[in-house]
Amino acid sequence: MTSRRAVVTGASSGIGAATVRLLRSRGWDVLAVARREQKLRALAEETGATYLVTDVTDADAVAALADHVRGSGGVDVLVNNAGGALGSASVQESDVEDWRAMFEVNVIGTKRVTAALLPVLRSTARTAGHADVVTVTSTAGHVAYENGGGYNAAKFAEHALVGALRLELNGEPIRVVEIAPGLVKTDEFALTRFRGDEAKAAAVYDNVPEPLVAEDVAEAIVHAVELPAHVNLDLVTVRPVAQSAQHKLARGPLTPKA
Repeated sequence: MTSRRAVVTGASSGIGAATVRLLRSRGWDVLAVARREQKLRALAEETGATYLVTDVTDADAVAALADHVRGSGGVDVLVNNAGGALGSASVQESDVEDWRAMFEVNVIGTKRVTAALLPVLRSTARTAGHADVVTVTSTAGHVAYENGGGYNAAKFAEHALVGALRLELNGEPIRVVEIAPGLVKTDEFALTRFRGDEAKAAAVYDNVPEPLVAEDVAEAIVHAVELPAHVNLDLVTVRPVAQSAQHKLARGPLTPKA
């Protein structure tokens, strides 16, 4: 594994940081990418990963990322993890600027990074025989729910992007994997969505028995890229047992019926 290299976006916290840690523990060379240098530096010091401060919504920054990757050893696996939700309001009442920001990071950012690194991934595929593009979407990109229209729309679009990419790369030895998590409890996701309102953020997970954590999703990502090269996990939906569907969430202990 020491010869394989992954680029992980959104790596400063949550699922991205957990993926960097797990890949490094399994011998991967990892380039961690995010906006917040202090968090990236701490992660690099902890894990031995390298890092590059990059805003995936900035075209020049993404071009610089591609140049850096090309000039520093290439890449075997791209993990598109940068994304997030803003706000929780109806389609009528929600803020258009929140929608715009969510599309910029979840959809346009994923498109930018994927397009910029595809030539490098193709170069790897020519020499190593295969390469991977993994994108972390959400179950919100498969089933809509009330007061989530903006995030739903962005993640539905990202899901469509992944599907189109897989068709476009047919015939090339490049796997296209979508990881769609359900309820994941991280330090920042809900807090960011509710703009720092700790009570609202905590209520999302209140009394939910064992919601997913970032490390659970990282396990799915790493499993997908460490499978034999001819095996592709097109779509992996990852939920806690307490969440049977987007709208069906148990709160309280999970107990067998008599």
